[in-house]
Amino acid sequence: MTKMTTMTTMTTMAIANKMIDLCRQGKNEESLDTLFSKDMVSVDAMAMEGGSKETSGLENVKKKSEWWVNNHEIHSATITGPWPNGDRFVVGFKYDVTFKPKQQRMTMDEVGLYTVEDGKIVREEFFYAI
Repeated sequence: MTKMTTMTTMTTMAIANKMIDLCRQGKNEESLDTLFSKDMVSVDAMAMEGGSKETSGLENVKKKSEWWVNNHEIHSATITGPWPNGDRFVVGFKYDVTFKPKQQRMTMDEVGLYTVEDGKIVREEFFYAI
């Protein structure tokens, strides 16, 4: 392992641990504001109704996140990881939520893959059963 690789992994891990800590505290917006690049890209496994699988730009990702929070009642959340690999890391999310518009309760189990460049998360990709 080269010195550069070790340094990258440590930086990636610091960002990963901070993100998980903020999310566990319910401070997802603070996580977006402090750890993500303004030019970030978010990719979902499927497009939300009327939307696209890919969302570009921090402000648009915040709007997507706000929609999700406003449309779901969160009963519980479990966050696992992070598992690093160079400039990327994976986090597991398990949510017990009710989709408010349909009053439909469900368990969501997904994995997020995050890519870090220059000390900021530049890409997040979510994987879940469709």
